[in-house]
Amino acid sequence: MINQVYRLVSPRQFEVTYKDKSIITEDVVVRPTHLSICAADQRYYTGSRGKEAMKKKLPMALIHEGVGEVVFDPAKEIPIGTKVVMVPNTPIETNPYIAENYLRTSKFRSSGYDGFMQDYVFLKRDRIVELPNELNMDVASFTELVTIAVHAISRFENKGHKMRDRFGVWGDGNLGYIACLILKKLYPESQVIIFGKTDYKLNHFSFVDEAIKIDEIPATLTIDHAIECAGGKGSQYAIDQIIDHINPEGMICLLGVSEYPIEVNTRMVLEKGLTLLGSSRSGTADFQRTVNIYKRYPEVVDYLSTLVGEVHSVYKLGEVTKAFESDLSSSWGKTVMRWGI
Repeated sequence: MINQVYRLVSPRQFEVTYKDKSIITEDVVVRPTHLSICAADQRYYTGSRGKEAMKKKLPMALIHEGVGEVVFDPAKEIPIGTKVVMVPNTPIETNPYIAENYLRTSKFRSSGYDGFMQDYVFLKRDRIVELPNELNMDVASFTELVTIAVHAISRFENKGHKMRDRFGVWGDGNLGYIACLILKKLYPESQVIIFGKTDYKLNHFSFVDEAIKIDEIPATLTIDHAIECAGGKGSQYAIDQIIDHINPEGMICLLGVSEYPIEVNTRMVLEKGLTLLGSSRSGTADFQRTVNIYKRYPEVVDYLSTLVGEVHSVYKLGEVTKAFESDLSSSWGKTVMRWGI
């Protein structure tokens, strides 16, 4: 069959390419229905990744956050029309000590490898996770982002100590919101505090125990563990504050991406015996745990609907550009494309 792939060929310019794909394969064929735009996609779209990176990566289909419906399963195990979330990480080897998302050989969609902006996506059977039929698919579209927080929390659970009375999350954006929400559901007896700088964003965190502006943190306040979701230059200031307020032998989970090196107060890291745990991307196990959380705590999906910003119905390539341009001016939430091309 001929599959249409919608690739970014240069900043702000998409083109249709055609790939001949055989359905005589073990792959499950999925028709994307809802795609969510990520900040990483925007860095490619605007060309802000830099000339060398753009030259190396393009042309490439964007989007690594998406859901769809199964249209063909050669093994006839998955019914046609089954709703699934697509896993963008694609490992080509296994390692008993290193997770699939940290293997240097793994491929990741929309990062040098075609993403989900296609008519049909061909996926290995272990690269899809079935979704409940009744799930809000606009919310489901950014499940991959939710798995980032779930993955970090899973790693913390395996490595952090058991004193978990109070968590602090730095960063009042989408990822901070998700991290707070998942923490509060998994640890209902623990205090969860969001630390941010923007009032209207902090107002969305209605489920946390306390919201504190970063320039109003009481000197005596302490936390047991922290998740840093600030990113950019803000990561440095967030980590500084966390080190000041975290209890000895606490864990700092680092999730904010910074394009440039930042300074860290290693003297106090050593003095307090802290653990800095970096986490990136996720794997199929994290997607399955996230879907299980959706099923066990349906209210999580209701809270996540707050993150649905603009929704664009996309039937032609020009409407993709419109969605990306609109997303650039969005200050809160996720831009969702209902994929109808």
